[in-house]
Amino acid sequence: MHISKTSGVFLVLILFLSACTQEQDSAPAKKPRGDHLVETILIKKDTLSHVSAHTGTLRANRTTRIFNQEEGRIKQLPFYEGDRVAKGDLLVELDDQLLGAQLSKAVATRRQAKGDLQRLVGLEKKQLVSRDERVRAETALEVALSEEQVLKTRLGYTRIKAPFGGIISERLVESGDIAPRYTHLLTLYDPDSLITEISVSELLLPYVHRGDKVEVRIDALGDRVFSGKIQRIHPALDERTRRSKIELVIDPVPSGAMIGQFCRVYLNTQAKARLVVPFRSLQRDRKGEFVYLVGEDQQVKRAAVRSGLRLADKVEILEGLAEGSNVVVRGFLGLRHGKKVKVIASRTIQDQGSSD
Repeated sequence: MHISKTSGVFLVLILFLSACTQEQDSAPAKKPRGDHLVETILIKKDTLSHVSAHTGTLRANRTTRIFNQEEGRIKQLPFYEGDRVAKGDLLVELDDQLLGAQLSKAVATRRQAKGDLQRLVGLEKKQLVSRDERVRAETALEVALSEEQVLKTRLGYTRIKAPFGGIISERLVESGDIAPRYTHLLTLYDPDSLITEISVSELLLPYVHRGDKVEVRIDALGDRVFSGKIQRIHPALDERTRRSKIELVIDPVPSGAMIGQFCRVYLNTQAKARLVVPFRSLQRDRKGEFVYLVGEDQQVKRAAVRSGLRLADKVEILEGLAEGSNVVVRGFLGLRHGKKVKVIASRTIQDQGSSD
């Protein structure tokens, strides 16, 4: 029997559609989607303290740069870098011959002015000179006394003494040098006044106070821990980093500690009742921070929050969350506001802390 080409194509198409219909009829029905499973934690306040580690560099709280207020040749410069000096020790002596000669001249001028005044006072009593002449003589004596005092002061500037006991850290000139006025000659620091400065987040500032004890570890001195305390909290924040500086004094200063050494500071804030959630439950997107809550109707609710300090694997919640809330900690994939869920496990934040 002869079958045309067009009829053959039509027959193949009918057979293909029939096979597809039979395959669809035999396919199993699609199973309904299962429940969205989540794990939650019942949030309660917990009394916790916070230990944070910060790094800093040791520096001397008491340090001074020695400058000369008179110019001249350096006659004596007895101390070198690393030398320890006592308060009142002579650090620098400048050549004082010129100032000494000027002072001698001023002393002679003052003596002459005093003699002239005494003579005029006697003559005034005899009405041999006018009162104006006596007043001019008094003025001349006052000027001579002032010039003498100025030169004595300038002469004192040629001998520079240590303002406090300490160690010479810089020697920038040598004996015999001609030092122009206001030259930086030496640097002196007190090794018993070592402090360090750390940068602290604005979130931590409300929990630290002047006088609080801290622990300090200096890497160069091994694993020993030294005591210190907060000496000063700077009142302004850096606008870029939202951090402030805190100065800490090490007391007593350990043997071997030196300016410039790297150190680690551990701040332990006071224990207080805090509302915290596991860190993994805190979500973030373009709208800000939030957590997922599960209500009695088993529906998910998105709650915007503001976080505070991170405490190990937990984070403090400052706003947006009430005690007793059920917060989702697992099952975030595909989770959204208003979705029905099934809670497979629910614990308290204290249980979470002990299990972790």
